[in-house]
Amino acid sequence: MAEGPLRFGWLSDIHLDFLDHEEREAFFHRLKERSLEAWLLSGDISQARSLATCLADFVRIVERPLYFVLGNHDYYHGSIAGVRREIRDLCQTLPLLVYLNEAEPLLFGEKTAIVGVDGWGDARLGNPMTSPVFLNDFRLIEDLQELSRRERVQVLRRLGSEAGARLKEQLEACPASVDELLVVLHVPPFKGASWHEGAISNADWLPWFSCQAAGDVLLAFAAERPACRLTVLCGHTHSSGVYSPRPNLVVFTAAAEYGCPRPQAVLQAVPERGFLPVLDGPPKS
Repeated sequence: MAEGPLRFGWLSDIHLDFLDHEEREAFFHRLKERSLEAWLLSGDISQARSLATCLADFVRIVERPLYFVLGNHDYYHGSIAGVRREIRDLCQTLPLLVYLNEAEPLLFGEKTAIVGVDGWGDARLGNPMTSPVFLNDFRLIEDLQELSRRERVQVLRRLGSEAGARLKEQLEACPASVDELLVVLHVPPFKGASWHEGAISNADWLPWFSCQAAGDVLLAFAAERPACRLTVLCGHTHSSGVYSPRPNLVVFTAAAEYGCPRPQAVLQAVPERGFLPVLDGPPKS
């Protein structure tokens, strides 16, 4: 890579299982044409049966590091532990692949770091016990199948708590010198970032479209490290927006359309201003 400001491409909710082989390869070749340090991918890459193949094909063609988390769709037709085990093994054979959920903070010099966790809609906001929304997750992810509503809520809250605890570990592992931090999540960490169909998710969708456990960790860290600028990238809801709950914390939520994957933005580190989306532009509310 040429010397200069760090530039990362951001992808989210690309759902490659909606493309055939030729369409996927054409998409990867378009990404390869961009001169970037690496790509960040905030989940919903494919489904369990094709996930490893899609990730391997990505780095084979694009020939750039891919720093990624998994989304709920990536576990469809599989189990959480089984998919993570397969991806962990894959990353050991392909050094350009980095599964952020299980990685230590990635440092770029002394001042810049990347961390990330999958996150889950953790049923802490909205009305989980009365919501009429029934996600495909509850049919297609082994860990969530054949559960009562109360049991399902308990599992989701546990998964959210685990994601929050893992994110806290990663943030605390960042050296004190880090003042630019990219955080890659799948599920929006705040109600204000849970954009759905152009507006903030209502009480029926919020339980499944927000991860409060991750949000609480981010707020605490932002308060403890006011000189550190946190740029959070997430997806999941397929509707774009920008939310900033603190002066040093901004959340970009990705738009997405099944069958039409595209880069969300190119993020460039700007001194004293943090990571700003450029070229493709930031998601618009």
